[in-house]
Amino acid sequence: MLTVIVSMLLFALVGAISPGPVNVIATGAGARFGIRGALPHVLGATISYTLIVLLAGLMLNEMAHWLPQISLLMQIAGGAFLLWIAWKIATAPAQSLEGERHESPPGFMGGVLCQTLNPKAWLVSMSGISLFVSHQESSGLLLIVFCVVSFAMCFLGVGCWAVLGQIIRRLLSSTRRQVMFNRVMALLLVVSMLSIISV
Repeated sequence: MLTVIVSMLLFALVGAISPGPVNVIATGAGARFGIRGALPHVLGATISYTLIVLLAGLMLNEMAHWLPQISLLMQIAGGAFLLWIAWKIATAPAQSLEGERHESPPGFMGGVLCQTLNPKAWLVSMSGISLFVSHQESSGLLLIVFCVVSFAMCFLGVGCWAVLGQIIRRLLSSTRRQVMFNRVMALLLVVSMLSIISV
């Protein structure tokens, strides 16, 4: 059982920490609003991913049948949402990082939506379920363990990107650097969205 849990941990961490839309937004939020400001986004994305893992585990066979049919719809909805976020990031004005902010950080529901509309999250969760849970004798217990592991690793993975943003924050003291950073983050978000659509 310990070997399975270690394998789950590695699988979930790699899936969570690899670059993607949720992590790009967490980095930008950490840079602009600090770790506390990014935390609702991180938590929303983490809870959403854990629920995706749970749903995939409870209905793997049914979801495997329906996912190809709804994949295009998810890609269109997710792509439109991410393009809107990218536009907001790219056009955000430079602000004093220490002073009052008129813009609010991405919230809990933003994290939930971003993760829920991410086809990669569904595919990774289904892969993990098929690797570690399906066809096992104690599949119910393993599903609970995998959900707990997924929550912890997703929170850690996305949280690391928010911390990276907090570290980068020190480099963003000038208006020019802030504008450049916002545009780079927006571009990375569009690139990650295109990579999801091409999957």
